[in-house]
Amino acid sequence: MKQFEYTLDNKRYHTLNYYYKNKFNCKIAKISLDAHFTCPNIDGKVGYGGCIYCKHTNTKTDLLKQFEEQKRIIDNKWPNSKYIGYFQSNTNTYAPLRVLKEKYEFILNMPNIIGLSISTRPDAIEDDVLDYLEELNKKTYITIELGLQTIHEKTSKLINRCHSLDCFTDMVSKLRQRKIDIVVHIINGLPNETKDMMLETVKYISKLDIQGIKIHMLHIVKGTPLETYYKKHPFHILTKEEYIDIVCEQLTLLPKEVVIHRLTGDPIKEDLITPSWVLKKVSVLNDIDKEMVKRNIYQGDKYNK
Repeated sequence: MKQFEYTLDNKRYHTLNYYYKNKFNCKIAKISLDAHFTCPNIDGKVGYGGCIYCKHTNTKTDLLKQFEEQKRIIDNKWPNSKYIGYFQSNTNTYAPLRVLKEKYEFILNMPNIIGLSISTRPDAIEDDVLDYLEELNKKTYITIELGLQTIHEKTSKLINRCHSLDCFTDMVSKLRQRKIDIVVHIINGLPNETKDMMLETVKYISKLDIQGIKIHMLHIVKGTPLETYYKKHPFHILTKEEYIDIVCEQLTLLPKEVVIHRLTGDPIKEDLITPSWVLKKVSVLNDIDKEMVKRNIYQGDKYNK
């Protein structure tokens, strides 16, 4: 059996663990942060209500306490690790530049922080913020996580994404002109999407200059517009087997240099309506590994430039 070149543990795809170990030569852990931002798709700038699968909650805990609480847990599990501050909740570039600077640099000054990962929308990064990120990227490790979810316009309207595909590709170009790394989020199992549609999304992404991807399985969460939609318009929820089949094919379509940051989500059990199998994350990841071995496939096998 050949050894895939971008893994440390016999995976057949480019693991995040390999990427971090190769780049930083130590264990890296992400500290998820809620910086109390909102979203232009919530406050009315581009839309109301947000994407239909999102549950809009903000912690009242300040950044320092969030950082210290998670650092304590991580240090018990992985002593001597270093951290990436992950600005995760809502749209983390959607604020005046002075506010962003204050929050980003506060976290960058914490002990053993080696960089930031900033989750945002492609329609919510102003030019002055882009310029600032370019300068910051010269001093520390920066990645921008962009939510695409799907390339299909009909689905985009249904999920109330409220930005176009062109907007996304334009922002990819702007970020890469500044040499800022990009991680793209997609969701498998969106309402009425076929397997072919999900594969088309990855084929499209594979042609772009991106450095990483997060693949999520759609799950329905209590208190979201998607819960209401699902009750009124039931649609097929992917089985575990269907999801694994699709992910394995998607991985073959991606360049082997693209880092796989995630292959399934982490729903909160108490909030989850369906599907229940997404709670068994380790089982899903193990079954993806087994299926890739069974098919004798690797990331990039079907990638065409």
